[in-house]
Amino acid sequence: MAYLLFVDESGQDHREAPYEVLAGLAVQDRDLWNLVVAVQESEERHFGRRYREPGKRELKAMKLLKKKVFRLARQLPPFPDEERRRLSHEALDDGAHATQHQMTALAQAKIAFVKDILALCVRFRCRIFASIVDPASPVPGREILRKDYSYLFERFYYFLEDQRVEAGLVVFDELEKSQSHVLVGQMDYYFKFTQPGKQRANLVLPEPFFVHSDLTTGIQLADLAAYVISWSVRFGTMSGPKRAELEDIGQVVLGLKYRATREIDGNPNFSVSSLVHIKDLRPAGERLSQAEQA
Repeated sequence: MAYLLFVDESGQDHREAPYEVLAGLAVQDRDLWNLVVAVQESEERHFGRRYREPGKRELKAMKLLKKKVFRLARQLPPFPDEERRRLSHEALDDGAHATQHQMTALAQAKIAFVKDILALCVRFRCRIFASIVDPASPVPGREILRKDYSYLFERFYYFLEDQRVEAGLVVFDELEKSQSHVLVGQMDYYFKFTQPGKQRANLVLPEPFFVHSDLTTGIQLADLAAYVISWSVRFGTMSGPKRAELEDIGQVVLGLKYRATREIDGNPNFSVSSLVHIKDLRPAGERLSQAEQA
C-alpha cells in the first residue's frame, strides 16, 4: 500500500498572489483511479461534456476561480442544473459567440464544479499538505533544498508513518528541464546527506516523478489547493489579503489538512499541521552563518 503526493505551486511569479504556495495532494494508490473517474464524471455533470480539452484547456484554478468568474456568475440568478449544463456546454463549444446566459451559466458551473471535486477529495480521504511562503522570504543558495520542500516532505513523512504504509511517491508538475535537474539534485543531497532526509527516505521515495499537468488529474487538484490556500486560507500570523468569495471553498481545503502528534523539544504531544507558514526559506545553518557575517 502506498500514497502518491501530487505537488504543484501557486504565486511563484510574485505578481498578484499574496502568498507563494507549494501544495501537495496525497491520495492512496487504491483510490486514485476512482478519484480520477469521479472528477471526469463531475465535468460531464456540470458542463455537459469534458471541460478539459487537449492542447487548449485544462483544470487550472486561475481560470476556474478568477474574480471575473464570480462576477459573471452573479450577473443573473442561478440556473437550474439541467439548463446550466446545456448553456455551459454551448459556451465551451463556441466561446467566441457565447451569449450572456451562456457565459453566466458557465461561470456558475465552474464554481459548482470546484466545490464538487473538493467534496470528492473529502470522499476519497485525500489530504492536503502545503508550505505557505511570504513573498519576501530570504531564499537559500542554489544547491540547498528550500525549506518549503523539506517541510512538505517532513509533514508527508509523518502522515505516512501514521498510516503505516510501505511508501510515499512524490509526483511533480514538469518544470523546465534545467529546473527539474536542479530540484532532483537538491532532493538527492537532502535525502542522502542530511539526517532528517535520510530518515524520511525510509518512507518517501527520494527520486520524484515528473508529469504534464494537463494530462494528470492529481496535479490539477494540487494546483487548485495551492491557489485557494494562497487567496483564502489564513491562520497564525498570516495577514495577507483574502478574497471573500473563496471563503467557503477555503474552509473545505482547510478541512483536508492533516495533523500529526510527535515528541518535539521535550513535548510528547506536539501538534504538527500539514499546513505551515514560512517566513524564511533558508536552513538554520545558513541563517546563522549569514547573521554572523553581518
